[in-house]
Amino acid sequence: MWFLYLTARKRWHFKGEFPDSPVVIAFWHGELLMAPFIYAKLGTSRKLNIMISDHFDGEIVARLTRLLGMKTIRGSSRKGAVKALISAIKAVKEEGEHVGITPDGPRGPRHSVSDGAVVIAQKAGIPIVIVNVRPQTYWQAGSWDRFTVPKPFSAIDFYISEPIDVTGMDKGAAKKMLRERMLEHAVE
Repeated sequence: MWFLYLTARKRWHFKGEFPDSPVVIAFWHGELLMAPFIYAKLGTSRKLNIMISDHFDGEIVARLTRLLGMKTIRGSSRKGAVKALISAIKAVKEEGEHVGITPDGPRGPRHSVSDGAVVIAQKAGIPIVIVNVRPQTYWQAGSWDRFTVPKPFSAIDFYISEPIDVTGMDKGAAKKMLRERMLEHAVE
């Protein structure tokens, strides 16, 4: 990860100011390899809790996440969903921390939006910030998420949206809008 990041030409695209209050950070599962570097660039003093599945592959990601100074919340839409949502809302309301989530993880389908990001934002009364990582040249795995690995010395565009308020929206409409916005800069 570090080699790919350090050799890349980085282009940062911010829309607005990153809030100094808790947010849900949403990013696609296939783009998560370089996503931790965005958190470091934001310079926020708030901790980031990443929602990670309770499956075996999730344990590998959880260990890596902790090495990068982030916290983990274990659970997904298929296993431990209620426990994970309660933990995420608690991290926001009681600890004042951010929550990161892949709305299409851990098993897809690719670029779908499950309830998690919207439910957390609505229950906690916080906005969602969309993050996309789009390398100019890359390899893609044959997995369901078409996991993207930037090629060394490639340019990488990092997109960070303005905060999106979904608190007063119907859940279905909020999910549809979130998906549309997340696809604007997604890797194809």
